[in-house]
Amino acid sequence: MRSRIVALLLVVIMVILAACGAPSKEDVMKKLSGKWSDTKGYDLQATMEIKTGSEPRLYDVAVWHTKPEFYRVHVTQTGKDDSQMIVRNEEGVFVITPSLGKTYKFQSDWPAQNSQAYLIGALSEDIKADKNATMTEKDKTYIFETATRNNHKKVLPTQKIHIDKKTLLPTYVAILDENKEEKIRITFKKVTLGIERKAADYAVEMEDTKNTSKEQPAAGDEKKGLKTYYPILNGTDIKLLDEQNMETENGTRSFMTFGGEKEFIIIQEPAVRPDNKMAVAVDGDPVDLGFTVAAMTEKSISWESEGISFFIASGTLTKEELIEVAGSMEEEKEEEK
Repeated sequence: MRSRIVALLLVVIMVILAACGAPSKEDVMKKLSGKWSDTKGYDLQATMEIKTGSEPRLYDVAVWHTKPEFYRVHVTQTGKDDSQMIVRNEEGVFVITPSLGKTYKFQSDWPAQNSQAYLIGALSEDIKADKNATMTEKDKTYIFETATRNNHKKVLPTQKIHIDKKTLLPTYVAILDENKEEKIRITFKKVTLGIERKAADYAVEMEDTKNTSKEQPAAGDEKKGLKTYYPILNGTDIKLLDEQNMETENGTRSFMTFGGEKEFIIIQEPAVRPDNKMAVAVDGDPVDLGFTVAAMTEKSISWESEGISFFIASGTLTKEELIEVAGSMEEEKEEEK
């Protein structure tokens, strides 16, 4: 009996010592900051699943980063030819859409004020910025729950960052809506720290394409009609008041007018391939909608996707609301016509 009591006491002592030795949130945060933020650079491959629409969309994401301010993010939708690249180099921030042969240049501090969950340095800053962040442990994983700091933080306010205890690298990030339902998941397939690329690796090519533009039509050029997209306005008093189409030399241009508690217009038309790839200067800041990068000003947001050029303007929508409307756009289904 005495030996059993001694054995039980030893177990209790070991449990207490183990609990005392468990790393605190602050301990783990310090280690993450040193490993993620202090690295000279990194390469990573990830997948991004967006579940905000009626059907999930899956994207492949490849990131290069070299400190302090060189970035290259390449996003490709799985199963489609559409892709987009955002590059930050010594000259500024560029958004390139290869399928359209278009390059836009921004004077912006992206991504400093626009946290992205596929940038591991940004995740580290998210954890440090949220004084109410929590950390739990599950098997071989640390899970940080923090507030988001991206363009969708009003409708997607929370994220759960899953980190491998052994490598201290993220495994996946779940971005949640107000009901704690997962709407975006970024799964990290491979993260390689310590890669320092040359400035030339972040150069943006600007070759002339006048002789090839007609041989490489943009997506949607084959049909001059227009795939029509509508915003999802659930839970609002906003309604479609008027919709008109007009034919142009590039195809159908759609005008939609919405009114009610907020007023705005949406213009859609086929995106046109330019005569060359010279970068076009754009007013405003680049905004990551998840599936594409848009240009945002105080009263408007514009982007190109699926071979279509979109423009939303409003005197009553806030920037966050403009982003919300843009991110909710979905193609009209056949059965709805």
